[in-house]
Parts: sequence; C-alpha cells; structure tokens
Amino acid sequence: MHAAESNELDAWLRLTLISGLGNVTVRKLLSEFGTPESVLGASRSDLVRIVSTEIAALIVSGGNADAAQKALAWLTEPANRIITLGDDDYPKLLLQTADPPPLLYIKGRYELLNRPALAIVGSRNATAQGIANAEEFARALSNAGITIVSGLALGVDAAAHRGGMAGTAGSIAVVGTGLDVVYPARNRDLAHELAANGVLVSEFALGTPPLGPNFPRRNRVISGMSRGCLVIEAALQSGSLITARFANEQGREVFALPGSIHSPLAKGCHALIKQGAKLVDSANDILEELNLDKTAPATRETSLLDAASRQLLNLMGYDPCALDILCDRASLGANEVSPVLLKLELAGLVEKLPGSVYRRIH
Repeated sequence: MHAAESNELDAWLRLTLISGLGNVTVRKLLSEFGTPESVLGASRSDLVRIVSTEIAALIVSGGNADAAQKALAWLTEPANRIITLGDDDYPKLLLQTADPPPLLYIKGRYELLNRPALAIVGSRNATAQGIANAEEFARALSNAGITIVSGLALGVDAAAHRGGMAGTAGSIAVVGTGLDVVYPARNRDLAHELAANGVLVSEFALGTPPLGPNFPRRNRVISGMSRGCLVIEAALQSGSLITARFANEQGREVFALPGSIHSPLAKGCHALIKQGAKLVDSANDILEELNLDKTAPATRETSLLDAASRQLLNLMGYDPCALDILCDRASLGANEVSPVLLKLELAGLVEKLPGSVYRRIH
C-alpha cells in the first residue's frame, strides 16, 4: 500500500471507528465535508451542527487512532483488505442500497465481491433435507456462474457455503463479528476454507464479539450484495425472514423453497410465498427469473441408478414413507426392498427416519 493510500485509509479508520458514530452520521459528515481527512480537520463549531458535542470532541482529537493502527497492522497479512465507499472494489450492488457500510473488512478473494451473486439463507436447525437442498442449490448455481452469499451460521448457511465452493463461482460469507473472531466456533474449518478459496466480509471492527444486534444488521449486507435471496427452511420467527425483508426493500428478487405443510421449518417459506416470493423447486427457476442461462447441472445423476432403485425412488415420492407401505406399492417383500433402500441411502438419495420410515432427500 502506497503512503498516500495508507494515510487515506488511516483517516477512514480513525473516523469510522469512533465509538457511537453510526453509518448514517458518517455519511452525513462525508456529504458535508467531502473526505474523512476533511472531517477530522473540521472545527468543533462546524461539527456540532451534525454530531453531538462528545462525538465532535473525539473527531477534533483525531478520532480513534489506536483502533486504526490495529486495523492497519491486520492488513500486513496478504489475504486481508479494507475497502471503503470510495474504492472501485466496493460491491456495486451494496453501494446502491440505503445503508451501505462506510468500510468493509475483507479476507480472501475480494474479486468475488462484484460477481453476480445470490443469497441463500435458512434455519440454523435445518433438517437433513434442508441441508441437502441448500448444498445442492448452491452448487448448481455456483456452476452456473452465481457466487453464493450467506452468513456463516450453522445449518443452511454452512451448507450453502459448502455448495458454493464446490462449484465454480465460489462463496462469500458476511459475518456479524470482527474478522479476527470466528463464530460459531463449530464453523472454524469452514471459515478457514472460505478465507482460502472464497471470501469473508464484515463491517464490524476487529475484535467485535458475537453481539446479538449485529446479526440482523449483517443481513442487509448479505441481501445487498446479491441479486436475489433464496430462503430454504425458515420458521415464522426466523432471522432468515429479516434477510428476505431487506432483499425486498432493496428491490431484490425473493425466492422460497416450499416444504411440508406439517413442518414448522416450512412456515416461514410458505409465508414468503403468500407475500409474493417466487416458489422455486430447481436452480433453473432462479436462473430464469434472473435472466441468466440455464446452465445449472442436475443435483443428482439418478440415471446412473439401476432400474430397481429408480423404480423404488419414484414409488417413494417426496413425503416420508414407511417400509411396509413402500413394500405394498412395489408389490415386493421387505427382504427385497431393504437392500435397495440401503443402496439409495449410500448414494445420498434417501435417509432413514425413526420407525422404519424413509424419506427422499433429492
């Protein structure tokens, strides 16, 4: 980083890291004075027209120099960057939203930030079906050139990231902590993989712990960077619906995957569909809505299965099915059906539920 760039970024950091100074006020100051350097050089009397006397005093004293130095030291690691509203690499779609963060901390492949992207979000306590759906949709869309954006949470988020990185277009994780904090800890390996092969993004200062109010705030960034938002499994009070609401307010497409009418984790998706979200059951539905080529591959190559396996899969349908009912449908005994079900389990196409009940995954 050149000296001039370092000085400019130092001013951005000293200003934006002042405790109690929010995004809206930062933008008002920049609109009034032009640059962070000019804000830091403004007089107290000019500043108090926009901020409180306490904040004005902090600005006049030079801002938060200690935190700025900590952030600049973090930049010595090769994969780390900080981009501001004035940078060419700032996500263009996010810049068009009502509340873009003044700066973003970046770790990983920053070039992904301006690629066509789709947000995939859903329940932290997702079912095996939901996890499989998220991963398969993400992989298919990634292979079609769509970068997958999510929030690094357990459940659907983590599956979406895995699917995105398994495809060609990669994945972006927008987190609710500082980038030197991994949350949840169970996703530490996933976070390292994203830093190496995808990208981690945060608007929060280094050292910021997992504070509750920060996660709904980060949801507007997830949707703001994306052309649309797909919700997979969400209860009626799910935080995923906050992301969908932000997406709708930002003029993005909202998609929802339907589920069983008996599942609490389908209620949120069904509510979105009632409110106008597009019901989807394949990646091509999303590509079509976004006016992109239908190049997403099939989620599973079931054509490689033998005839008996394909027939049993078709007879099972998509709702949970007891073994005895499946035997009746196939006109076969349990000793004939069970080995085929085991083969389908091993292929990742069927899961066994309690009570000798089976359910199709894909």
